[in-house]
Amino acid sequence: MCDTKNGKGLAAKRDFVSIAGLSREEILYLMAMAEEFERRPNRDLLCGKVVATLFFEPSTRTRLSFETAAMRLGARVIGFADPKVTSGTKGETLKDTTLMVGNYADVIVMRHYVEGAARYASEVAPVPVVNAGDGAHEHPSQCLLDLYSIYKTQGRLDNLNIYLVGDLKYGRTVHSLIMAMRHFNPTFHFVAPKELAMPREYKLFCEEHGIGYQEHTAFNERVIADADIIYMTRVQKERFSDLMEYERVKNVYILRNEMLTGVKENMRILHPLPRVNEIAYDVDGNPHAYYIQQAKNGLYAREAIFCHCLGITLEEVKRDGTDATCRV
Repeated sequence: MCDTKNGKGLAAKRDFVSIAGLSREEILYLMAMAEEFERRPNRDLLCGKVVATLFFEPSTRTRLSFETAAMRLGARVIGFADPKVTSGTKGETLKDTTLMVGNYADVIVMRHYVEGAARYASEVAPVPVVNAGDGAHEHPSQCLLDLYSIYKTQGRLDNLNIYLVGDLKYGRTVHSLIMAMRHFNPTFHFVAPKELAMPREYKLFCEEHGIGYQEHTAFNERVIADADIIYMTRVQKERFSDLMEYERVKNVYILRNEMLTGVKENMRILHPLPRVNEIAYDVDGNPHAYYIQQAKNGLYAREAIFCHCLGITLEEVKRDGTDATCRV
């Protein structure tokens, strides 16, 4: 959510820690900004700014796309990708780390293995905090790029059949997507083994917001025939305390090329990546595959997030007519 906070005598601070509080208009506004950045990603809008990336959990796409977004906008980047090299190993608290880094940076991007860590950091930080994923809870920047990918491939967000497949219990990307899509009248299909079924709280969320959903344990050509979007997810070994349970479910659902012969022409396959073996490599050349382009869209979505959190409007982005020349 883009939370705006006013401190006494201080300018408003916008955090981006959850997708839940974004209105339909705010989502469409951020996607319009992402579209502007897709047209021209290199700009000087953050020249002189410093972005801190604090990754307490491993990441490739999210960290690199946030850092690339910052640099393409002219900002400098500081931070760490391995918490073992920080003062946290000496016992420093998350509060103290956040306050310390807030002295140096204009915005903090944080990934943490503890649910709610980004929310807590946003409450103590003097600068905006962007949630880059907190445990199995949420992943709002991934959600924004997912929404942008859906819009680009379908031409709309309204009235779509969206199939969420695989790890729906621990998958923070699908949890965020459900909350964001409440404005667009989707029908969700939850495809998962019972061990990884969608948690009850998210099904209650659907019921409270009038979102239609169906649950499936089978995954085959017939089940997916009516899909507009198939959103595959990795079974996340790092979320399991019982490795025997992980071994039982890790290969339950694999999307193979031969399963796509009867799908709708407009259907596209998304995946937050990394994949393990839940999408066979023979799918990569299929015109329905979109997950590599989806990852590229993360750059534009995260440029939009930076600008929104730092108070740069869509009109300012549109008026900016120069390619980046700021030396970082």
